[in-house]
Amino acid sequence: MNLLEVENLVKHFPVAKGWFGRGKQTVYAVNGVSFSVAKGETLGVVGESGSGKSTMGRSVLRLIEPTSGRVRLEGVDVTSLNGENLRKARKHMQMIFQDPYASLNPRLTIGNILEEPLKYHGVEKKNDRREQAERLLREVGLDDSYYDRFPFQFSGGQRQRVGIARALALNPKLIIADEPVSALDVSIQAQVLNLFVKLQETRNLTYVFISHDLSVVKHLCNRIAVMYLGEIVEMAECEELFRHPLHPYTQALIRAIPVVDPAQRRQRLILTGDIPSQTSPPAGCPFHTRCPQCMDICKKEHPALLTQSGHQTSCHLYGKH
Repeated sequence: MNLLEVENLVKHFPVAKGWFGRGKQTVYAVNGVSFSVAKGETLGVVGESGSGKSTMGRSVLRLIEPTSGRVRLEGVDVTSLNGENLRKARKHMQMIFQDPYASLNPRLTIGNILEEPLKYHGVEKKNDRREQAERLLREVGLDDSYYDRFPFQFSGGQRQRVGIARALALNPKLIIADEPVSALDVSIQAQVLNLFVKLQETRNLTYVFISHDLSVVKHLCNRIAVMYLGEIVEMAECEELFRHPLHPYTQALIRAIPVVDPAQRRQRLILTGDIPSQTSPPAGCPFHTRCPQCMDICKKEHPALLTQSGHQTSCHLYGKH
């Protein structure tokens, strides 16, 4: 059974342009993204900076309001909820942010940071909140004596563990992790990733794990969705995607992964140019300006996201033309 269902999610930002903001432009951040995540599954979302990954994640949780589309959590349309109903639904879906330095209030102690969501959602007794906060600290690998310390007294890895503990405070069903290890040292990354695996096993959590590092999502995820310029261009089971990538963009990402064995050589697929501006995306296939296999049809027609044996690809190389 699917825990999360996202249907044709769109997020556009209007921005001012020119003198005194008289002109207007639109940033096409997310353009018709659809996917589902089963209970207990981890879906990885990868792509370059500017591909819309973080905006998509925040729109799913309604931290920013989507322009259109539907988000369902256990069949409940989250995008139609307001007021008290939305507040109750937010208990079941939480986010872990990328920057462990910016995501914690520097004026609050660790105990107060962990108790804040508990107090907001009805745990009235101070002793009960403290007991739960200390238990959360132990669960993420921190000593409960850290309860009275402030965020500046911790390393980046420790702060991210606090962020994870805060996300767990209300026993959520879904966690969206927005590049939670990208700001950490490599050795600390491995520890935090192992913590994600452990918590998923003990709490039966469902993750949407956003990252630009394919090596990370390969270690953690069941399926992978590849985003480019606000769209999903390929999605498949993790092993299938690495064994048989179809989209030229996915092929370039996989070939860019460093090889540990110096005796092995991997043929690189170098992409020319930068990702196009989100205010003026190209016509046709959004990737055609950088694609080494670009055809005439790619410049004119947008490819559909086709499914074959569970492997989805948006590319004219595999469509009817």
